[in-house]
Amino acid sequence: MQQKSLGLIETQGLAAGVVAADAAVKSANVELVGYELTKGGGWTLIKVQGDVGAVKAAVDAARIAAGKVNRVVSTRVIARPSNSLEQLIHTADTVGDQRPEPPEGPEPPPTP
Repeated sequence: MQQKSLGLIETQGLAAGVVAADAAVKSANVELVGYELTKGGGWTLIKVQGDVGAVKAAVDAARIAAGKVNRVVSTRVIARPSNSLEQLIHTADTVGDQRPEPPEGPEPPPTP
């Protein structure tokens, strides 16, 4: 299975973040991972994932939409992020995140 690409949109304020998330998921076939609020400064980080082309389109649409509400601090698309970044993508601070389920192992043989 091919690794999903990651899109990050950082905005000033939660309202701009919600608008960014809405625009991202409506504009391309991406999945909303969730959002994080910063510990200061009132910034919101929106995380989306999907195919690299869809993520690029979603991040572009989110940047334009959120820019009409408030300041867009930064955006970034990471194509096929390293597996070691998984702990940074799926954190306890990410609101709405559903951590991926680990693959199930083979079923044990039936007991007689």
